[in-house]
Amino acid sequence: MTDPQSSARVLVVDDEPDLLTLYELALLREGHEVETADCVSTAWQMLQDKTYRLVITDMRMPDGTGMDLMHRLQQANRAEKVIVVTAYGSAENAVEALKAGAFDYLTKPVDLRQFRAVVASAMGRQAAPGLATAAAMAGGQDSAGPLHRLVGRSAAMAQVRELIEKVARSMAPVLVHGESGTGKELVARGIHDVSARAGQPFVAVNCGAIPENLLEAEFFGYRKGAFTGAAEDREGFFQAANGGTLFLDEIGDLPLAMQSKLLRVIQERAVRPVGAVAEVPLNVRIVSASHKDLSAEVEAGRFRQDLFYRLNVIRITVPPLRERMQDLDPICNALLTRIAREAGVSPTPALAMDARDRLTRYGFPGNVRELENLLHRAVAMSAGDLIVEHDLGLPDAALTAATQESERGGFDVLPTLASAGDVPLPTDLAAHLDDVERDILVRALEVHGYNRTAAGASMGLSLRQIRYRMARLGITEGGSSASGLVDDASAS
Repeated sequence: MTDPQSSARVLVVDDEPDLLTLYELALLREGHEVETADCVSTAWQMLQDKTYRLVITDMRMPDGTGMDLMHRLQQANRAEKVIVVTAYGSAENAVEALKAGAFDYLTKPVDLRQFRAVVASAMGRQAAPGLATAAAMAGGQDSAGPLHRLVGRSAAMAQVRELIEKVARSMAPVLVHGESGTGKELVARGIHDVSARAGQPFVAVNCGAIPENLLEAEFFGYRKGAFTGAAEDREGFFQAANGGTLFLDEIGDLPLAMQSKLLRVIQERAVRPVGAVAEVPLNVRIVSASHKDLSAEVEAGRFRQDLFYRLNVIRITVPPLRERMQDLDPICNALLTRIAREAGVSPTPALAMDARDRLTRYGFPGNVRELENLLHRAVAMSAGDLIVEHDLGLPDAALTAATQESERGGFDVLPTLASAGDVPLPTDLAAHLDDVERDILVRALEVHGYNRTAAGASMGLSLRQIRYRMARLGITEGGSSASGLVDDASAS
């Protein structure tokens, strides 16, 4: 059932005549062709005769719900996008609609500016490029696009790519979960790139790297004179991402007070800059990420349950590298190609068999980011076109196993290969434990190129926590200067 005129046609379904008229006038002014229905059965009959670009439906009607209509469309494999209108404060209905496949939702009383923005976003949707390039990604080919860097033939990565394509079709918030270094930001960028927002801004924010007293100003912006040093108006992350996607990395590190303010912005779709009187409406899609188990954080009282409920509409779990080692070869090939190209090295170095075997026996606590760092070093250290095991700079395999077990267990495992019976009891337990903790922190910093955010995240520590521990233990780069230390992680 193809209708060339359906590209601008909107069906509005509501049992309140005044609201139908209001929606119709607003849409006609925007140049859309509008048809209306006052109940589910009438709407469905109209859908049998015509196709539409968009269906806007109230949640509750005399003969059914907007969810009923949306499910019928899905069962019939219809292409219409659906915007659901819910009663004010019905967060459960909104989340349910998004999970069921709605493009977006609006809450009553409907703000007409927001109404026009959401409709424009839905009507402006171009055919998603989809994942036709998945074969190239699986084969390890590389390009500038984030999806091309999500390399791997494993079933786990195939599922991640499939989810990216599905969730890109709607405005539903996405929570990306995975250990540090697995590529959570690449997933977020992939969602953005295959969505209708691809031509709009993508703004990535590391929530754990912003000082607590600056969070509100950085997120929401501020007006001139709002506080000492505010010499001019400045936009925040939300305004910078308007029309596009805001990626909130390590959202579990936000303090509770900021979580409350973030929840309000997500609910109201508007921000009030620090020092401003009026709110600024926004059209931003939220993708968040954390290496922490946020449901456990909710149970512990460190993360708001209502915010978690809003963010966790669709969840994508990125597997650690150790659980998809069958992807190691294509990932290495893709990384080496990119590293060689950026360094101007030709031909691209290859891994010798001993180097490849050593990598397959390594646990990669830092995941793909750690692998990339290892290969950067190997390309620089190799004598020719072949990277051998020595170029990788990895410790002896037995020592690696012991240190990884130490890191998994926290700071209560002695950093030694001797059996427990051979280790004398310490005469100063506190000093001994400080030495163990210092050793582990230094090794984590070395693995992550002295990037404190990445090193802390790999051990479940926030930036503030690792800074505190480093200060307490007197850790500086090389034991003398902290000039080389970096706070921001270069990847997620």
